[in-house]
Amino acid sequence: MKLESIESFADEWVGFVRVKTECGLEGWGQVSTYNADITVQVLHRQVAPWMLGEELDELDHVLDRVTEREHKFPGSYLRRAMAGVDTAIWDARGKEAGKPVVELLGGRPGPLRAYASSMRRDVTPDEEAGRLARLRDAHGFDAFKIRAGAEVGRDQDEWAGRTEEIIPTVRRVLGPDMDLLIDANSCYSADRAIEIGRILEDWGYCHYEEPCPYWDLEQTRKVCRTLTIDVTGGEQDCELANWRRIVEGRVVDIVQPDILYVGGLSRALRVARMASGKDIPVTPHCANLSMVTLFTMHFLKALPNAGNYLEFSIEGPEYYPWQYGLFLESPYGVDDGCVTVSERPGWGVDINPEWLARSAYQVSRA
Repeated sequence: MKLESIESFADEWVGFVRVKTECGLEGWGQVSTYNADITVQVLHRQVAPWMLGEELDELDHVLDRVTEREHKFPGSYLRRAMAGVDTAIWDARGKEAGKPVVELLGGRPGPLRAYASSMRRDVTPDEEAGRLARLRDAHGFDAFKIRAGAEVGRDQDEWAGRTEEIIPTVRRVLGPDMDLLIDANSCYSADRAIEIGRILEDWGYCHYEEPCPYWDLEQTRKVCRTLTIDVTGGEQDCELANWRRIVEGRVVDIVQPDILYVGGLSRALRVARMASGKDIPVTPHCANLSMVTLFTMHFLKALPNAGNYLEFSIEGPEYYPWQYGLFLESPYGVDDGCVTVSERPGWGVDINPEWLARSAYQVSRA
């Protein structure tokens, strides 16, 4: 398979990618959300030249070649751009084989347990607990994630006492049988993270995400080795060398690669294989309802070391207005706390042509 063209359709928030091959196949993927209009510039200037016309049977080799040829530009934007082409190639592969991507990976379509993931810190503990209870009753969720501290907060809370109040409040309202997860988004020093972690352990929480600044692996390792609750992280990490340090050093109990931050499905699979070698589960980050959650559904259904659930954002149009109207039919229905991976070939979704018509278009050709 060789690429004849790479097209992008983008606005500030979302960037879809369509690849066409020399033999007439096409596939759809996506660059990472947020500043997608910038990311597609990187795609056409720094990724497309190294992928167009190349034989793609060894996709890992081609992706490594992109990073080598662009070695002066390590970091997030290049990987976010690579992800758009990678995920589109997987869609084309699935359509060529007449199979969903999950089957190409050795898994099977079907139901997948999800946890309801809150993105908000601007709600009171009572308000948060109430809306989670309504989601439990309406959709059958049995696992929920809330937010601790302030984002990259230097040990500060969103407001004084919020975290110490929300931890017991959510447990009391949802009851003893729910899995409860919490995300600190790089808020705490190690000592403060351990203090909060003890409270979480007392209230039966099971997942403590990114407690310390994500770039400071030593602080996170200290928290991980001190607490009994599972310490998790890795969503921001896009360098495979850094992932080796995280896995081999057992910095966290559960790894959380984001398929679009890390550079695509192929590179996320490499992280999962690293983790499997150390018996570490994978619970990926996928915090919105663009294609990233769909990619993650296929990924998780195929992993031997998959974590317990899929992250599923519960935020509506007042928080994520841009994630609506992307597809002709949403792939994200929730029934009895589960989403379903479709049997349709590729990613099994159709991009809304009206959205595409409103977007900014670019093309690179071999």
